[in-house]
Amino acid sequence: MTSVDSARARVSAALGLERNIVAVSVAMFLLALGENLWKRFLPKYLEILGAPIAAIGLFGTCEDFLDGVYQYPGGWIGDRYGRRRALRLFVALAMIGYGLYWLAPSWPFVFAGLLFVMAWSSMASPPLFAVVGDALPRDRRALGFTVQSILKRVPIAVAPTLGGLVIAAYGVRDGVHLGLGVTVVLAAVALAALARIDIPVRADPVPTHILAVWRSLPPPLRWLLTSDIFIRTCEGLVDVFLVLYAINVIGVSAPAYGILVAVQMTAAIVSYLPVARFGDRFGRKPFVIATFAAFALFPVAVVLASDFPGLVVAFVVGGVREVGEPARKALIVDLVQPTMRARSVGLYYLVRSLAIAPAAFIGGLLWGVTPALPFWVAGAIGLVGVIVFTATVEERYAG
Repeated sequence: MTSVDSARARVSAALGLERNIVAVSVAMFLLALGENLWKRFLPKYLEILGAPIAAIGLFGTCEDFLDGVYQYPGGWIGDRYGRRRALRLFVALAMIGYGLYWLAPSWPFVFAGLLFVMAWSSMASPPLFAVVGDALPRDRRALGFTVQSILKRVPIAVAPTLGGLVIAAYGVRDGVHLGLGVTVVLAAVALAALARIDIPVRADPVPTHILAVWRSLPPPLRWLLTSDIFIRTCEGLVDVFLVLYAINVIGVSAPAYGILVAVQMTAAIVSYLPVARFGDRFGRKPFVIATFAAFALFPVAVVLASDFPGLVVAFVVGGVREVGEPARKALIVDLVQPTMRARSVGLYYLVRSLAIAPAAFIGGLLWGVTPALPFWVAGAIGLVGVIVFTATVEERYAG
């Protein structure tokens, strides 16, 4: 081995750049780059297509509902047929959804496209988790999730600003259409990258159904799930309305909103690598608490902002929400059984997403009272999640 090869190997080992991790990370990067050209502006796209505010809230609820019901099937397919075949299938289904978004003559057609787009956003999640658990030892998993998170969020720091500029130049409909076309091309490249995954399928020692998977989840993981439900309800109440609050209430432009998203993602990326090292070395719990606290503070910071500089501060807080996400994901993978890894992750997210599914619709109803109300309610619910996790998950399980 040459000195260059040796140095490359050391860097790869230090960053958790195992072959399978690289393949899924490249795919995540490409899909994130494409989707975030238009994803943050979908509420405005729905509005242009004639959707009332209640329908926009319902769209967010449908996202959360599908995010739930797709998780376990995605995990089952990943365990049954292997990570490579499952992930390529989910990208192909998402490409159909992008086409339906582009062709939509009215807002109900966007709901139809969502059924396919969520195959990548949700069905792929358990196999993506499982690849990290399969490919890396316990003491490097938080770092592995960090690499994935960075490669997924770097394009989020850039693409919404580009998407906002395109929308400002060509209008919401044509701007979103252009972004969707780019996404289809990038998805085709992602299919080629995923072909490099090489992880053998692990058969169950005995047939396992969904109730047996649930019983296999240890109590610390169930408490993490409970607190996570509060935190994601906090997020779900306001997430789909952030762009509307920034543009319609505070009065920023679409390109300015793209900059806010870039600020948020940059704050997240800056915090990732050092925290991942500490999380693997010193325990997951403090970083998960920090993440949950930032989730609770973010909607409050948004509603307290009255201008663009105030929103910049709020979106920095939004970026800090990600500081403990690799530690949280590593904790989930640590606690599940290896032979049921993808299904266990899928079941975790199934329960979480079904529990929070009504949040966006309720947020729409609260918005009808006053646009600030869902943000205040979200902050209070997020605080409950912080307290539940802090009080129930012991450090010995999160270490």
